[in-house]
Amino acid sequence: MSDFSSKQRTGWRERLHRIIYEANTPLGRLFDIALLVFIIASIVIVALDSVAEYHQRYGTFFLELEWIFTIIFTIEYLLRLLVLRRPLRFMVSPLGIIDLLSILPAYLSLMYPGAQTLLVLRAFRLLRIFRIFKLTRFMEEARTLRHTLRRSMRKIAIFMLVMVTITVILGSVMYLVEIDNPAFSSIPTSIYWATVTLTTVGYGDISPITPLGKFISTVMMLIGYGIIAVPTGIFASEMMSSRNKGGSSEVCLACGREGHDADAKFCKWCGAKLEP
Repeated sequence: MSDFSSKQRTGWRERLHRIIYEANTPLGRLFDIALLVFIIASIVIVALDSVAEYHQRYGTFFLELEWIFTIIFTIEYLLRLLVLRRPLRFMVSPLGIIDLLSILPAYLSLMYPGAQTLLVLRAFRLLRIFRIFKLTRFMEEARTLRHTLRRSMRKIAIFMLVMVTITVILGSVMYLVEIDNPAFSSIPTSIYWATVTLTTVGYGDISPITPLGKFISTVMMLIGYGIIAVPTGIFASEMMSSRNKGGSSEVCLACGREGHDADAKFCKWCGAKLEP
C-alpha cells in the first residue's frame, strides 16, 4: 500500500513537472504562455503606477493587481520547488534567482515603501520565451554567446585594468597641466574627465584651456576611437573560434536546469540521470 502511495505521489509530481518545466506538451505550453501574459501584465502595471496621474487615479487598483500577480508568482515558484528532487539546485540557478527576485520586492514593500518598483525585475523572466516557443536556433546561439563571453572575460578584464590605469595616469597629468583651471579642481574630477574623453562621450562640462591640455585631449580622443575597437575585436575573435556543438532542451527532473549536450545522459549540474 505504501509503495502504491509512493508511486502515486511520484507520478503526480512528474505530471506537474511536465506541465511546469516542459513546453513541448499542450498543458506545458499553455502554462508557460499564461505565465508570460501574467509577467507582461505585471510589468505594465508597475510602469503605469509610476506615472503620477495614473497613480493618483488608479493607485489602489494597481496595488491590488500587483498583489494578485505576486501571489500567483509565489505559488508558481513554490510549485517549481515542490516537483524537483533537488530544489536547492534550482534556487541557486540563474532562472531560480530571477524567479525569486520577481516576488521579493512585493513583500519587502511591506517594510520598505517603494521597494515594489523593483518588480520590473520580472522582465528578466521573459527569457523563458526561448524555451516556450522552442526557438532552438536562438537557444544554440545563446549558448555560443555565453561560451564566447566566458572565454573573452579574462582578456577583457585585463584590457579594462589597463584602461583604468591609463585613465588614472592621464587624469593625474591633466590635473597638473590644468592646475590653474578651476574645472580641474581635483584628481578625481580630472579622472572623471579622462574617462569621458577616452570613451568619446564628451559631455563638455569640463574642458582644458591650456595649449598642452588641448593637445593631450586631442591625443586622448584619437586613442579613444581605437580603444573602442579592442573589446569588440576580442569578442569577435572568440566568437569566430567558438564552435557550436549543439544541445538539448531536456529539463533535469532533479534541479530543473537545461542546456545539456544532445547526447548527455546525466545532468551536467547535479549529476542526476536525464529521463526522456
